[in-house]
Amino acid sequence: MSVGMAAPRAPYACDPDRSRGRLVTEPPSRTRSPFRRDCDRVIHSTAFRRLKYKTQVFVFHEGDHYRTRLTHSLEVAQIARALARQLGLDEDLTETLALAHDLGHPPFGHAGERALAACLKEFGGFDHNAQTLRVVASLEHRYPEFDGLNLTWESLEGIVKHNGPLTDRSGAPVGRYREHGVPVGIAEYIKTYDLELWSFASLEAQVAAIADDIAYDAHDIDDGLRAGLFHLDDLKVMPLTAEIIAETAAHYPDLEDVRRGAELVRELISHLIGAVFAETGKKLAAVKPQSAQDVRRQSQALVAFPADVAEEEAAIKAFLYQHMYRHERVMRVMGEAEQILFDLFAKYLKSPSELPPEWLLGSEADDEGDRARRIGNFIAGMTDRFALTEHQRLFDSTPDLR
Repeated sequence: MSVGMAAPRAPYACDPDRSRGRLVTEPPSRTRSPFRRDCDRVIHSTAFRRLKYKTQVFVFHEGDHYRTRLTHSLEVAQIARALARQLGLDEDLTETLALAHDLGHPPFGHAGERALAACLKEFGGFDHNAQTLRVVASLEHRYPEFDGLNLTWESLEGIVKHNGPLTDRSGAPVGRYREHGVPVGIAEYIKTYDLELWSFASLEAQVAAIADDIAYDAHDIDDGLRAGLFHLDDLKVMPLTAEIIAETAAHYPDLEDVRRGAELVRELISHLIGAVFAETGKKLAAVKPQSAQDVRRQSQALVAFPADVAEEEAAIKAFLYQHMYRHERVMRVMGEAEQILFDLFAKYLKSPSELPPEWLLGSEADDEGDRARRIGNFIAGMTDRFALTEHQRLFDSTPDLR
């Protein structure tokens, strides 16, 4: 099958008619599948709308054309749906996971995550996947019969495990969780609703995860070029981007830099999608899964880059780390952003009455850990703009973050 054509539903796809259901049982929709319903709930959530003013790399007021968490999530969904269509997967579940994957990110990108992790170090730490689970399981208050969005088991599984298992069959943490353990929000939730942390997630979740990598590799190059953090010719140090730049020059010798950069980003996305489709096809042909459960029982992810492309993609990440994420200008702004969240956390901890009234309901019974987690949840939900406004309200001086 050629790339771009829709495949019939594959036997290893998640079937909405065989969903494991929701924690709180609801009557089925007359017009939507369970996974389509999940996707619509994510889109209509307040947490999703707040992504509009949450940093990807550049704070929202630094320019109207830089990516935000919202536009990033839309680009991830676009790439994920393209892969899901080619592989015969459930596009609605894939889109749900792509759009939901960053709902738990705090303001100011990874700087905000570092700040909250430090603030909550003595109270279970902070993990954005665990925070996303909190958002969809309890922090959204939109429905009369339950807190959260009451998503299907398959959506919750994908949110928690899209990057792979968190434990082995005995429950021992694995991978990046080996040192500090399973995040407290996830560990607590699975006591109520077992998400089988020892297994891989569905192919739909694996597709959403790799689409995230493709999207931010491409759009961070685009944003870095726009910001002048590096120039197009700097990207010639990597064979893959050098080849695309050379091919563009051969076809369009007089093209201006803005269009050359856009062509690079477009061709890079196409190259990476095609590589994932080819490699995943080989892995599926080798193991021949006959159900979504067969996928979960595998010893490795089935959605992947080929080895040579994985090296190319890692080189792009290394370039962006050096030339963008660790750029002096970006580091200065993010350092100031971290301090804003440190200030807010300390202020709310000392003076809880500064929290909005709805965040104080039931707080009389809080111990120190409960109070810290409540404050962490409040700050994690902030947009960049609201965090700045709150800091201006509570403190005499607030950095401009430019």
